[in-house]
Amino acid sequence: MTSATAADYGWIRSSSLFAYGLEIGYTMTLVRGLPPAELLGVAGAEPRETCEGLHELIHEHTEIMFGYENWPESFLVGAFTVPGEGGDWTLALEFGGDLGTRPTLLEALSAGTRAVSHSSNGGKPMDFFHWYEDGELRTTFEWPADRTGSTPDELNAVMREVGLDPTGDEDPDVDSKAAVLALTERLTGVRVTDQLFTDAVYLTGEVPEAPAEEW
Repeated sequence: MTSATAADYGWIRSSSLFAYGLEIGYTMTLVRGLPPAELLGVAGAEPRETCEGLHELIHEHTEIMFGYENWPESFLVGAFTVPGEGGDWTLALEFGGDLGTRPTLLEALSAGTRAVSHSSNGGKPMDFFHWYEDGELRTTFEWPADRTGSTPDELNAVMREVGLDPTGDEDPDVDSKAAVLALTERLTGVRVTDQLFTDAVYLTGEVPEAPAEEW
């Protein structure tokens, strides 16, 4: 397991690209051992062109959003392979979508492996963290003290190490979003950087909005 802490992710507040995700909402999902094309297939994505870098992914995302007169009926997901603990992982990134927060989908993606996701809906905001293992939701929370899942307390020691207090006594000097990224790295071995997002070649797909019954 890596030794990442919130301090390693202070860059998220100076990154204009990550700020875009925080403003309009984002979800980042990491799945071990599942290639990008397979992840998009499980998500029911309609294949689209490859995006060379995050700027192009954001451009394609806005093109889809502006293509709908009213509420968007789908959203763009970009996925690429990254090295991590136990082998290759797929990192899937989306803006304004919910792929990484769909319980049925995360159960399927994590079957026989591990999946970790975190998100923000922008605006309000509401921020979530999810850890799935072999199709089972192990730990999830919006606030560190309000955890659910089959093993809600298993990450408590690691949460303290990265800067999150499971008792809810928040440290004003710790960026909780940066701490969640560090917690994700502890579980995946994947170090996310501004450069990683900027330079990645994204395999993309358009994912339909989830029907109400999935919730």
